[in-house]
Amino acid sequence: MKYMIQMNVPVAEWDAIMSSYSEDDMQAMFAHMNALNDELTSAGEWVDGQGLGGPALVKTVRAGSDGRPEVTDGPTRAADILAGYWVVDVKSEDRALEIAARASACPGPGGKPGSDPVEVHPIPGDPTAA
Repeated sequence: MKYMIQMNVPVAEWDAIMSSYSEDDMQAMFAHMNALNDELTSAGEWVDGQGLGGPALVKTVRAGSDGRPEVTDGPTRAADILAGYWVVDVKSEDRALEIAARASACPGPGGKPGSDPVEVHPIPGDPTAA
């Protein structure tokens, strides 16, 4: 079964959160995430995954009345923004939840585990089953 595991950050807090990481904190975060990615790859569970840029890099697009893109800067909603995701193919939901817990335990500023909320979304093989 495939799952999308995603980490979200409040849009209004993105800059403050990112600036609270020292260089050592950033290296620890990347080391943790790279170790998780390597584990998923070695286990044959990795499908895709990326860390994403902040709200200043986001463009929102809607189709105009003529079908052409109407583009605005920033995310669609002012609440949370997707900070990163993994798509995994695992044997059970329990395994997807274990992976999400590992992502949540990523060290934050000062090296303390962040325990940030992580969402787990099943990706149904049949979209009509959603």
